[in-house]
Amino acid sequence: MEHKSIVKKFKYRGINLKSINKNLCIRLYSFMQRLRICEEELEREYHPKDQMRCPVHFCTGQEAVPASLNILMNKNDYLFSHHRSHGYYLSKNAPMKKLFAEIYGKETGANSGIAGSQDISYPEKKFFSGAILAGAASIAVGTAISLSKNKNNNNVVFTGFGESATDQGIFWESLNYASLKKLPIIFICENNNYATYSPQHERQSGYSIAKKAKAFGVNSSSVFGNDIAEVFTTLKNAISNVRKKKGPYLLEAFTYRYSGHVGPFSDDYQDYRTKNEIDFWKKIDPIKILKNELYKKKYINEHSDKQIVNKIHKEIRESFNFAKKSDFPKFKSWKDLNFSRKKSLADKILKNIKQKSFDKTQKVILPKGY
Repeated sequence: MEHKSIVKKFKYRGINLKSINKNLCIRLYSFMQRLRICEEELEREYHPKDQMRCPVHFCTGQEAVPASLNILMNKNDYLFSHHRSHGYYLSKNAPMKKLFAEIYGKETGANSGIAGSQDISYPEKKFFSGAILAGAASIAVGTAISLSKNKNNNNVVFTGFGESATDQGIFWESLNYASLKKLPIIFICENNNYATYSPQHERQSGYSIAKKAKAFGVNSSSVFGNDIAEVFTTLKNAISNVRKKKGPYLLEAFTYRYSGHVGPFSDDYQDYRTKNEIDFWKKIDPIKILKNELYKKKYINEHSDKQIVNKIHKEIRESFNFAKKSDFPKFKSWKDLNFSRKKSLADKILKNIKQKSFDKTQKVILPKGY
């Protein structure tokens, strides 16, 4: 499976819910709708009011992975995300109202209004995102090293990223080290094909990301990332093995974003993708294919579906009100945001040496081995 051939050759056979019971199906569907409507309403509100204080990277169309993680993660598992962060933030049960307030730059936001959408974190839920490409993977490996020191700990570190993160050397270094030390980490690549406007086949050669991961001794697989049943069951089995100390795992989920690289405006005027391509992916929309199956099985109907959606809209209205009514953060200096003014232990121990007393002619002696 690879993006450049999916539109030409891929024929979706339909979702199979045999391994997922009714209650679980409804929970997954509700989360996916919540995330989708959240993104759509933020996009709708962004302009012309111009009250949001940061760029926003929407994940409209990529709801299956965060929905699965929302159910499968433990509260003490760590989750590190790339800049397309909203789905992962909500998957860790971090509060929506604080997400909205953060985007509006308010002090009630998840990070007091100074991190924005790309760098939002919620340490209380062990969630962290960042704008540095492949940063989520490398920092996640460090956390996994820490967890591995405790043999009685069965918590897992998850790191989500796009396929463009694998353009970076640090990603493969992280994968190699995780395999070498059998770290408790799951790498999740949401492969939506594009690094801004550049398709994967113009940036990367060779096999798929999942196949390349096997060369490092990492168990991996590729799935159709819009099929929530396939994503959920694959992740469930992988998580079980990682908790049993069997080493890291990589999932490559082929999916698609409908929104522009950075919202709220569309960037289709760049002509980097065709209308035919977008229409193809919308026909196999992750929410649509699940919804159709739920109706067919009579797990939900128009009335219960409307109840789910109405509840979501109520939460979103409350989140907008919370964000808009909150105050902007107050601080005396930008320096206060960059470093602590408290005296460190080093300041107490180390002696200050005046520059004029420094001997510039002293010999430089290197330790042996350099």
